Amino acid sequence: MNTLPLEPSQGGGRYPHFDVSTQARHWDDATRAVVQGRLGRQPAIRFFTEKEEAAASALFDQLLSQRAEPRIPVVQMVDARLAENQTDGWHYRTMPPDAQAWRDSLAGLDADARTVHDVTFAECRWAQQTALLQAIQDLGTQRWHGMVAAQVWSLWTRYACTAFYSHPWAWNEIGFDGPAYPRGYKNLGLDKREPFEVADAHPRHDPVASRRASGDAR
Repeated sequence: MNTLPLEPSQGGGRYPHFDVSTQARHWDDATRAVVQGRLGRQPAIRFFTEKEEAAASALFDQLLSQRAEPRIPVVQMVDARLAENQTDGWHYRTMPPDAQAWRDSLAGLDADARTVHDVTFAECRWAQQTALLQAIQDLGTQRWHGMVAAQVWSLWTRYACTAFYSHPWAWNEIGFDGPAYPRGYKNLGLDKREPFEVADAHPRHDPVASRRASGDAR
């Protein structure tokens, strides 16, 4: 795998200048290799077809509100899981196995987009994509392209969140220190920070409420 570094993302508005990668020297070799591998350029797509990759990329951008670079490479991370059959170890009895469910659900997204807008899901405008996804979520336990809509939503969000929150850039955004082994912690207790930690710059700020107010969240 090519490990050329991607552009770093530090702290965002909540934890300014926090960069968990500065703690890499405290991790053991195996942990350091795993975490830093996520910061390198990801392997080429192996599971998704070109059309599926385009639909999945647009889907993940919507689910995670990644509207500009630098983006966490969620589609590549999910693709690697599916190519290597690294599932959650279970799936709904009424759903196909994860690999097939991904292919079927991405095809369903494109089918819906063509029906409504006469283009693929990836070719739709942002607001159009949002409306298509909202319609699926609103179905709840009803069927969508032969699958239970809520179970499809679970599939998408489980894979999206697992990939997103395993990446150090996301840790920076939420002020997470990363692996504590073998260093551990010395300042235990409510609102006790380690010397390298950064205080929340907006402790009363609710990002979900802000996104809803701006129309950027479902």
